[in-house]
Amino acid sequence: MEKFTKLTGIAAPMPLVNIDTDMIIPKQYLKTIKRTGLGVHLFDEMRYNPDGSENPDFVLNKPAYRNAQILIAGDNFGCGSSREHAPWALLDFGIRCIVSTSFADIFYNNCFKNGILPIVMPQEVVDALMADAEKGENARMTVDLEAQTVTTSDGQVFEFEIDPFRKHCLLNGLDDIGLTLNKVARIDAYEQEIARSRPWV
Repeated sequence: MEKFTKLTGIAAPMPLVNIDTDMIIPKQYLKTIKRTGLGVHLFDEMRYNPDGSENPDFVLNKPAYRNAQILIAGDNFGCGSSREHAPWALLDFGIRCIVSTSFADIFYNNCFKNGILPIVMPQEVVDALMADAEKGENARMTVDLEAQTVTTSDGQVFEFEIDPFRKHCLLNGLDDIGLTLNKVARIDAYEQEIARSRPWV
């Protein structure tokens, strides 16, 4: 998993509330078990017209936000079914950080396991970040995980809270497999001890 330390990038404003996982990645794209290739279908039903052409009014289709790496979103982002394809699609598009007043629990947990930083902020802070994001591609935000701050394009700094263990995992690029591999020496020693003390197992 790619480490998350400090990110400076374009933030796209998505003030909709209750953006669920089916809106993020519709069910017809859940057949794959690959984590790549889903970005083109991110927000598919909002992003494309019925004939397959792009909806020019959708934020990520606008020239200023095509390379967005941060989403400033409405309340209860990631609700709905527990599909892990939702963070896969976001990450494949290039989104590394989402700021909202609240997230659905399963989606929130899945973000950390896939290298995406979900940040919970009070409504007044989200409103300030939303206004900054609406300035377009010249308004770049900086998310500093080590310092636990979000800095707007005009220098406003907002602090956020994060679980220390999750922070450690993101800073070091550790998903569940990475955490297990960190204990390989202890696992090997245990297996050798079991082989010695209980060879019949």
